[in-house]
Amino acid sequence: MDPRTRTLLEAPILPTLLRLAIPNLIMTVVQGSIGLIDIYYLAQLGTEVVAGVSLVFPGLMLMQMMSGGAMGGGISSAVARALGSGRRDDADAIVLHALVIGALFAAFFSAAMLAGGPWLYATMGGSGAALAIAVTYSNIVFAGVILIWIFNVLANIIRGTGNTLVPAVVTIAGAAMLVVFSPCLIFGLGPFPKLGVTGGAIALLTYYGFGCVIFAAYLWSGRSVVQPKLLQTRLRRPLFIDIFRVGAVASVISLMTNITIAMATGLVGAFGAAAIAGYGIGTRLEYMLVPLSFGFGGALVALVGTNIGAGQRERALRAAWIGGWVSFALAESVGIAAALFPEAWLSLFSSEPAVIEAGTTYLRVVGPFYGFFGLGMALYFASQGAGALTWPLIAGGLRLVTAVGGGWLMLRATGNLALVFAALAFALAVFGTLIALSVARGVWFSGRNATQRP
Repeated sequence: MDPRTRTLLEAPILPTLLRLAIPNLIMTVVQGSIGLIDIYYLAQLGTEVVAGVSLVFPGLMLMQMMSGGAMGGGISSAVARALGSGRRDDADAIVLHALVIGALFAAFFSAAMLAGGPWLYATMGGSGAALAIAVTYSNIVFAGVILIWIFNVLANIIRGTGNTLVPAVVTIAGAAMLVVFSPCLIFGLGPFPKLGVTGGAIALLTYYGFGCVIFAAYLWSGRSVVQPKLLQTRLRRPLFIDIFRVGAVASVISLMTNITIAMATGLVGAFGAAAIAGYGIGTRLEYMLVPLSFGFGGALVALVGTNIGAGQRERALRAAWIGGWVSFALAESVGIAAALFPEAWLSLFSSEPAVIEAGTTYLRVVGPFYGFFGLGMALYFASQGAGALTWPLIAGGLRLVTAVGGGWLMLRATGNLALVFAALAFALAVFGTLIALSVARGVWFSGRNATQRP
């Protein structure tokens, strides 16, 4: 057994979790900041640009969440469980299966968004210049979305082995490159042409392309626990199933999360472009909680998955709760700080009073509930490692119904933006509480569970 795998099975839980989580946390915070780098520069071009890019942001984050945290989590979980149960050859073979899955998903979303993007953004409340900007930005990003998928597929294969350092280093280096490269293309600095919104989209794809090359070089260097053997690997249905039974359900959960944001954006659209911009800036902080939770969640997938594969159930549960409560504390701290000092965040992106007002309302109402989101997301990732996602799926569905249904009722009954946001806040509490209760009641080990082997 590789020493890294043995550490996951035998070393003290908290130090092991922190050792895995800290580089993962740094990486995911930096990766979550990629969208902030983009919007920071684009915001200099005006409110219509911010509104247009905000319309695309839920779809872009869906790609990041599905490839990195959902289907990517299924890949990482499959690798971890294979290594934990001693199936080294299966872990090697998962590389090819994961790349096939990533390419197919990328092709589907490229086709869907290139064809249906204009309709979607108009439905979300976009019009005029904001809609035109959204379509321009979206067409470029989704034409190259395969880079986002391959980036996260390769990163999750590496994470599944218990190595979170390499993905962290690559992400930080790429973000540093983007800080310099993005304004060059947006504003036309030095020898680069001034491309505006188009430049922001091209810079983003360049970041993901850079990461793909580095991850591939590491995996094929022979230094990874997993050794890719693409030409020697025969595609096997059981390995696809092993990835999909976690990744497919997780993808539905990610889809519901982004549908919730997208439909809420549509509700906020009734209050005008400034409200959309303010809400869009506010929700970017909420989206940053996903990578924050994934800092511990990605580590939990490997730690829980490896122990489940080895039959060490109690150790897997202890790891999940430790990670869950740490994630709760971090997310709640962010939410409370945002609620107390909303302008410290919002003023980074806009100085228009109407935008600041809408964003302030959102952060003061929803921010104090961020802890529930952090807890739910950490236990969701732990459930990926366990291969048991039924209750996180139910929780995601209830969040969608509560947020959109409740928000719509508040809009129709009162026309009050704060009460629309209150429905979103209550939905976060429902999401986190339900997942925590399900794990506490032992649903991981009822019926079909993650100890099944392909």
